[in-house]
Amino acid sequence: MPRKIDISHRTVIFIAVFIVSLWIIYLIRDLLLILFVGLILMSALTPMVNILTKLKLPKVLSIAITYIIIIALVVGILVGIVPPLIEQSSRLIVTLPPLTAQFFNITNIDKSVFQSELSSLSKNLLSVTLNVFDHFLTIIFLLVLTFYLLLERDNLENHIASFFVGKEERVRNLIIHIQEKLGAWLRGQLLLSIIIGVLSYIGLTILNIPYALPLALFSGVMEVVPVIGPIISALPAILIALTISPLLSLGVAAMFFVIQQTENNLVVPQIMKRAVGLNPLVVILAIATGSRLLGFAGALLAVPIAVVIQIIVTEVIEGKKF
Repeated sequence: MPRKIDISHRTVIFIAVFIVSLWIIYLIRDLLLILFVGLILMSALTPMVNILTKLKLPKVLSIAITYIIIIALVVGILVGIVPPLIEQSSRLIVTLPPLTAQFFNITNIDKSVFQSELSSLSKNLLSVTLNVFDHFLTIIFLLVLTFYLLLERDNLENHIASFFVGKEERVRNLIIHIQEKLGAWLRGQLLLSIIIGVLSYIGLTILNIPYALPLALFSGVMEVVPVIGPIISALPAILIALTISPLLSLGVAAMFFVIQQTENNLVVPQIMKRAVGLNPLVVILAIATGSRLLGFAGALLAVPIAVVIQIIVTEVIEGKKF
């Protein structure tokens, strides 16, 4: 006889609540991403705030001084690079059509596909411009959120740990370990981006490649995307060099190869050390999954999300104490 399966009302309620929860998470996914970025920023700034609080400064003042130092550094860098960056980028935009035509003449590639994509990009330029103000408000919101996360960090840790009766200390140590990993990842990633950007600028300047500053800045920014980013960052410089001389394009490719090998074998082990500790295959899969689910933001945040998942899974499965 067929077995009768009884489903209790509690099971039905649980499934319904679970589905509704997933739907709510999907609806507020952008807010959750901002919150996660705020947690990363909080983790990265915590050591500096702790140093200032150890000097007997109030926590609010310590956070404010940390913000002032960071903002002053960013503004100083922008003041130094923005004028030549604007000048070189403007010249690049003006000369891009002739360079593109010259490149397709050299390579004998059908440029109709490229032209259609460029036309689509031009149509979307207005919408991108309109989103700048929205992104500015998002940055302000993120800074305010990070400020309060830094201010209430200890209370948040204790509040989260209180949900796990009998395991409060273990959960608190887990949270601290996650914060240390996320902070180390962001600080190391920023330092790597600066190093790669500076080395790229020096190499492109030595090779006398036009528009060295925007190309180097692009290399530094793409360094944030592991494995794939460094490869993508080299392509514009190689293509521009190809319009000048095939031999020069080989020289640019060799330069980027040397920089990446130096980074992989010397710089990354010294800076990142065990900050991430992910297998390269896991990194690639995480980036592919993140970009598929959440676009470019998902690709950027794929590695820290994978780090958090790895730490939690290790704690749950192996019961490892940090």
